[in-house]
Amino acid sequence: MEFLQDHSIQNELLLIFISVLLGIFIGAEREYRNKSAGLRTFILVCFGSCLFTILSIKIGVENPDRLAANIITGIGFLGAGVIFKGDNKIDGITTATTIWATASIGMAVGSGYVYLSLMGTVLILLILSSLTYLQNFIDDNHKIREYKIAITASDEIRHCEELFRNNNLKFLMIGQQYTVGNLATTWRLTGKNKYHETLIKQLMNDPKIIAYQF
Repeated sequence: MEFLQDHSIQNELLLIFISVLLGIFIGAEREYRNKSAGLRTFILVCFGSCLFTILSIKIGVENPDRLAANIITGIGFLGAGVIFKGDNKIDGITTATTIWATASIGMAVGSGYVYLSLMGTVLILLILSSLTYLQNFIDDNHKIREYKIAITASDEIRHCEELFRNNNLKFLMIGQQYTVGNLATTWRLTGKNKYHETLIKQLMNDPKIIAYQF
């Protein structure tokens, strides 16, 4: 009986070690990209999910999913902490969903499904790294950016529109703010990234443009 108990403990320690190792792989990718949740966060998420799952199986004999089900709720609160609003988009959603997926890896390891967890880790890393190139390709060809442009008079709005047309950018005015002698306009421009770069150079050298921001 003692041998079986020692053997069980060794298996559980091995599962915990595997969960830490897989957490390192995923966390290293996020750390490399300088995301809000890095190496230590993903190690602890994967390890914690694994340990809670092992405990759930051990102490929840009649209802082994009792503790494991609450892991999802806890991870939800943790993921919400890394989501924040940027200038014109919500940032941190990818990191939050990666935390959620990492928890599932830890739970798979804790349940003894090591091969499934290994496959899941590989898929997570492929999604995070390989699809970045596709995302960059889409971004280069369909860049959406909000500009705040300060001009001297309302007549200069037409001048701005002409600049956008000359640079093959679709435009939509989404806001105005007037102060004495100064009109601040907000535009949503859509087009290729290289067209945005050309527009920025023209805005810097245009005497009719007081200031701009994006």
